[in-house]
Amino acid sequence: MVEETGIFKVEIITRDGKFYELQKALKEVGITGITVTNALGTGLQKGELELYRGVKHDSSVFERIKIEIVVHDVPVDTVIDVTKHVLGTGQPGDGKIFVYPIVRVVDIRTGNEGREAL
Repeated sequence: MVEETGIFKVEIITRDGKFYELQKALKEVGITGITVTNALGTGLQKGELELYRGVKHDSSVFERIKIEIVVHDVPVDTVIDVTKHVLGTGQPGDGKIFVYPIVRVVDIRTGNEGREAL
């Protein structure tokens, strides 16, 4: 049986246009540590037919960022609400939020586990 740690990973995939606004809003609710990765992906958005050097090209892959946050002191619902408020435009491509329970955390340097590892 997997023990509940109360630690969660929140993964946000979105456009990069409002990243700094989101970072500021998350900092105001107590989230200071985040990881950001450039990402490419497809979804329900329609691609556009582009002309590049005389050749038609279907651009259905979009540039996005993936923001990863480990949440333990701030309620996950607060992180979700802040993210939806900052990033939500009502248009396709606003992004997705995924929440995963963290089963175990180990600090490589100290060997600490759980909340002490964070």
